[in-house]
Amino acid sequence: MSKWLLRGVVFATAMVIVRLLQGALINASPGNATWFSLALVTLFGIGVLIWGLIDGKSDARRNPDPDRRADMAMTWLIAGLFAGVVAGAVAWFIGLFYKSLYTDVLLNELTTFAAFTALVVFLVAVAGVTLGRWLVDRKAPPQPRQRHHGLAADDRADTDVFAAVSANGATENVDTTQPVEYPEEPKQ
Repeated sequence: MSKWLLRGVVFATAMVIVRLLQGALINASPGNATWFSLALVTLFGIGVLIWGLIDGKSDARRNPDPDRRADMAMTWLIAGLFAGVVAGAVAWFIGLFYKSLYTDVLLNELTTFAAFTALVVFLVAVAGVTLGRWLVDRKAPPQPRQRHHGLAADDRADTDVFAAVSANGATENVDTTQPVEYPEEPKQ
């Protein structure tokens, strides 16, 4: 199971549980609907933050060189989009039978609600990853800057933005030790 799929399934499940709890709590005490919703989304966000923090710490420990670290932003973006769409579809389906669950039409659940869930997952997780990396990096000795050309990115090919460039070898024959000389422009 890929990294984004595991995260997406976990947080889609968590969001459906949040929606079920939200419906039950609001039906029990409608006057506190805002506080219930805020508290449940905050708990959801804390779970995402913790996982992102763990991801950031483990990635920084595994790869002390910042240029060789995994592209966690793409992993979490795809996970958030997956979680949003799946949670919206599942909540809508449950809402057909359980009328206490506050759902809208399927189109709204697959767009508006999915976008909200994706945004919460992505922003909070990337903040957690950044914080986790910073916590490891602040105690680590400074790393010399290294150039890495022609790296194989087999384990992260589904989320690595630059995999297409490094896969065809376009950057392998570049000599970065020599200065680049540009022809002079003609003076007018």
